[in-house]
Amino acid sequence: MRILIVNDDGIYSPGIIALAAVAREFGEVTIFAPDVERSSTGHAVTHSRPLSYRRTPIAGFEAFRVDGTPADCVAIGFSIAGKADVVLSGINLGLNLGNSMWHSGTLAGAKQAALMGSRGIALSAPSPEAEPTFDLLKPRLREVLTALLPSDLTLVNVNFPAEPRGMLWTRQSVRHYDGKVVPSKDPMGRAHYWFTVFPIEETEEGTDRWAVDRSYVSLTPLRLDLTDHEALAAQLDKKAI
Repeated sequence: MRILIVNDDGIYSPGIIALAAVAREFGEVTIFAPDVERSSTGHAVTHSRPLSYRRTPIAGFEAFRVDGTPADCVAIGFSIAGKADVVLSGINLGLNLGNSMWHSGTLAGAKQAALMGSRGIALSAPSPEAEPTFDLLKPRLREVLTALLPSDLTLVNVNFPAEPRGMLWTRQSVRHYDGKVVPSKDPMGRAHYWFTVFPIEETEEGTDRWAVDRSYVSLTPLRLDLTDHEALAAQLDKKAI
């Protein structure tokens, strides 16, 4: 199995090394990752300038750093190294739950794989204040890859709690958006704004956030089709009348 690994935290993130260390047990691993952090870039692609890449072997893996977004990295990786059987995106430093999927650069890397006819799995974990360690997650990561790599699922979003006690299949939590804008001032007294998130206390049973809150690894199968089929059917019925 040919595995391409990408992330949005940058090629030197400890999460990408932890993922590659376990992934190589399942196949041939190549890394194409952004040269700098590209968090929350969503599915941005670069079309107004050329992209470049440099070979950057890390921790014994064949790796390349790309001056672009996670989606760019997958496209460049497929062009340079050939189409992979699966793209693993992560492990992201920070969870990608609920509506944060819309702007997640980590999930965008996995989505780009699916758009290009491959398969994508996005993987995220909490980002503690101290230096993150992935040793506790590696056994569960191995279980996740054992379950997902042989499957025919095209796109899956995986989120790890700090200390996993099992895995659950979940749906996306969409109760409300957890983003807010916080006004502040710089040292010169000029107004500026931080776009940040606030904790969601209530969670719906069976959702990704509900599972992680209860220390379960959340596995959410996704699809590329954004069509609201129920709404479409309702509008078509109205037109028919």
